[in-house]
Amino acid sequence: MRVAKQAQTAEPIQARAHATRELLLNTAAELLGEVGVERLSSNLICASAGVTPPAFYRYFKDKYAVLAELGLGLMGAQNAAMAPLLDAGAASEADIRTLLLQTIAVTKAFPGGPWVLRVLRAVPSLQHVRLESHRRVASLIADAAMPSRASKATRARVALQARLLVDMGYAAVELAFDAPELDESALTSAAARSLSALMGDMLSA
Repeated sequence: MRVAKQAQTAEPIQARAHATRELLLNTAAELLGEVGVERLSSNLICASAGVTPPAFYRYFKDKYAVLAELGLGLMGAQNAAMAPLLDAGAASEADIRTLLLQTIAVTKAFPGGPWVLRVLRAVPSLQHVRLESHRRVASLIADAAMPSRASKATRARVALQARLLVDMGYAAVELAFDAPELDESALTSAAARSLSALMGDMLSA
């Protein structure tokens, strides 16, 4: 009977733990936009979420662990928008522009998305989240574009172009938030033209 009772309560306990963790993440994301990364603290997150510090430390080491988790979530959501193009193996200028617009939209919809994007670039201890994501995506693009019997020199060139493609694309997305006075439609159109030319060169390897 005791085992059965434990089994019955396991799911609610796990659900509450998940809910508490999500509450802390969402609260941190909201506070990030209000107070900035310097003033953000684990105590402030706890107070705003109505969670005790001991409960906070069951899930996160410190505020940077929370921000890293938010960064991983944002990168994952952005990369998911790219999946259809990776599956297709090629993309037109219109496809690339659509992807840029979708990535901007995903970032806006993500809790604290624009601020999380800035933090991943500005905080040295969090930059690895963004860079590792870029490396993975660039590797997938390079693999999809690589000729079956490419030489070592060709592989190196395609890998470099794929990385440029990814970083230039993200730079355009970041610029949309860093310079909101720019016309989003014009920005994504201009970026798509440049990225399409680079992709065409990469695919001609």
